[in-house]
Amino acid sequence: AKIAAKLAIGYSLDELKNDITRDTPASFEPAIDYVVTKIPKFNFEKFQGASKVLGTMMRSVGEVMAIGRTFRESFFKAVRSLEQSRLAIPSKADANKRPEAELIELLKVPTPDRPWALFEALQRGWTVERLFELTNIDPWFLRHLSALVIEFNELSAKGSLANVTTEELKLAKSHGFSDAQLAMAFGVKEPVVREERWKRNLRPVYKRVDTCAAEFEAYTPYLYSTYEEEDEAPPTKREKVVILGSGPIRIGQGIEFDYACVHAAFALREAGYETIMVNCNPETVSTDYDTADRLYFEPLTAEDVIELVDVERRNGELLGLIVQFGGQTPLKLAKPLEAAGIPILGTSPDAIDLAEDRERFQQLIHKLKLRQPDNGTATSQEQAIAVAERIGYPVVIRPSYVLGGRAMQIVYDREGLERYTRDAVKVSGANPVLIDSYLRDAIEVDVDALADKDHEVFVAGIMEHIEEAGIHSGDSACSLPPYSLPAKLIGEIERQTEAMARALGVVGLMNVQYAVKDGDVYVLEVNPRASRTVPFVAKATGQPIAKFAARLMAGEALKSLGIKKSKGKHIAVKEAVFPFARFPGVDVILGPEMRSTGEVMGLDRDFGRAFAKSQLGAGSKVPVSGVVFVSVKDTDKPHMVAPIKRLVSLGFTVVATGGTADFLAKKGIAAQRVNKVLEGRPHIVDLMKDGKVQLVFNTVDGSAALTDSFTLRRTALMHKIAYYTTVAGAKACVEGIAALSEGALDVAPLQSYFKTAF
Repeated sequence: AKIAAKLAIGYSLDELKNDITRDTPASFEPAIDYVVTKIPKFNFEKFQGASKVLGTMMRSVGEVMAIGRTFRESFFKAVRSLEQSRLAIPSKADANKRPEAELIELLKVPTPDRPWALFEALQRGWTVERLFELTNIDPWFLRHLSALVIEFNELSAKGSLANVTTEELKLAKSHGFSDAQLAMAFGVKEPVVREERWKRNLRPVYKRVDTCAAEFEAYTPYLYSTYEEEDEAPPTKREKVVILGSGPIRIGQGIEFDYACVHAAFALREAGYETIMVNCNPETVSTDYDTADRLYFEPLTAEDVIELVDVERRNGELLGLIVQFGGQTPLKLAKPLEAAGIPILGTSPDAIDLAEDRERFQQLIHKLKLRQPDNGTATSQEQAIAVAERIGYPVVIRPSYVLGGRAMQIVYDREGLERYTRDAVKVSGANPVLIDSYLRDAIEVDVDALADKDHEVFVAGIMEHIEEAGIHSGDSACSLPPYSLPAKLIGEIERQTEAMARALGVVGLMNVQYAVKDGDVYVLEVNPRASRTVPFVAKATGQPIAKFAARLMAGEALKSLGIKKSKGKHIAVKEAVFPFARFPGVDVILGPEMRSTGEVMGLDRDFGRAFAKSQLGAGSKVPVSGVVFVSVKDTDKPHMVAPIKRLVSLGFTVVATGGTADFLAKKGIAAQRVNKVLEGRPHIVDLMKDGKVQLVFNTVDGSAALTDSFTLRRTALMHKIAYYTTVAGAKACVEGIAALSEGALDVAPLQSYFKTAF
């Protein structure tokens, strides 16, 4: 991309130098002595009911990349970079559990599960020829996968790791077998394999990505591991910091964590440290060869990280390793890395665990005299029912230690709770579920804060969610500063944030989620790490908070950074972007499980205009006239009167289903009655398809109503009609329409909002 930009302004390829060799021209054709494998990352589990069949429409949400000396090594490294709970090659017993007809179907039809189905079939003894007939995958690939399965079975047949020669073990490692996969082959724990490997002095070496097969010297330390003899990248003697990236982008852990990692690398390099980045995602800036001083393109597993850290600290001094910025992926590694004697910078892994451990965190909340929604923890279905009936339905239920609201649901009755504990998650002592009272009609608030080693705290940004509590924070639009909360309440939120940061011993970033109901503040969740709102807060306030956090984690004090409160007079509105159009059969209704894949930001001097910009940025048509269709649940009807009256005053015509039309008529609002889909034609979907509806407000309560109104929401989506499924969203939309009705939106560069802000 860098070279393409220079070519666009008139340079020729032979005039430009290759950054990596600093000697060969860009016209020099690369010579590659390594193999690179890329595998897409899918999140179909977020879209219940969607077909997993892959076709001409892209539906992956991210990807991983791995580098090795052979295809086998590269492929296996890529597979473990995906962070799947399953290993590549199953045991023979596991491979024979599925009915043969089901396995044949999995092989015939391309889905994300196909690679595992191939290993399953090979483990059953199916031939390459049979697999080619079923899949049309080139036999070259199939033969390599078959060879890996044969090697795995030969190792398993040895019965014990002690019976494997050092040469055989080295060959397996050079083919990409992880310690975890070898542990499965021998029926032992992963650390046992690592200890045996180290005892035999089997350690990886690191090669440079040089684009010239070592014909010319490479100056860029862009590295990958392999099991050979010569190491091409000896570490320096400088003081260094290792930053763990976020791995493959997925819903709940996206580019925002890469943003934080990159800013950490820049800040620590400016502070004089050697920065070392570890990541496996080719789409990110963190894996550009010039972002950090040294880049390890490696899977984010304990095995791979321990090996490279061990290499790096042989010469220079290792200040520590940062796990706070990459989301759940590096956080899961914090304990095994700490156990391996690697210093973790910033907030301690124990404090991070305290915030996630429901019982320990509850004790902290009581000690600080703060409030939480009534809650409990369950390790069985019986316990879950007892907790829910003590708290009272509805409840919000989720597994522990998840990101992006994975498998989080609002449950309205005992039947729904039994279905959740039976079908959604495995509930056990190792996998407890967290159950909270669901606060209806509460306002959710997100806070990002910084803290240093001296327990000084700076509240960087307070965001008011537009959708009510119960919608995942990543899917809700939000406003910074808050657009409806009184100053006294904002002050109380700041006080509680500072108290929790000090009590947890936070060093670096912290995110807190609150619910505000009837003037009371409830703590929903605390995460002593970077959050997905960090880039939004940084851009809305003009403060590089990820850079500040990195320097705090390296030991600097807040007062030395010169941070000041933003005095900008603008409003920033963040809106989520969803991939619903790519998943036929999936409802667009929002809930506690995150499903957005990106976001946009609108900036202006008042809320209505900023919100309108955010909607336009997200690709939504914001109508300033036409017909609004209204169909809302009974409890929402009183709240819709004022916004509908305002739309009528702006020139809109109202159509509504029976119950909503009758209610609006009693409030003096004329609404044309229209049939629901189940009431027969002509109905609301016919009007929408005919282009006679420009705006949809639709809220539902209960599964039956959800099913009845599914068609109208999908029609709005596919016909690009602006639609809102919460009262709060509808009210904000009306503010945006009113702002647009007053005149065209202004355009100004981001920098102009901060010229006189401080």
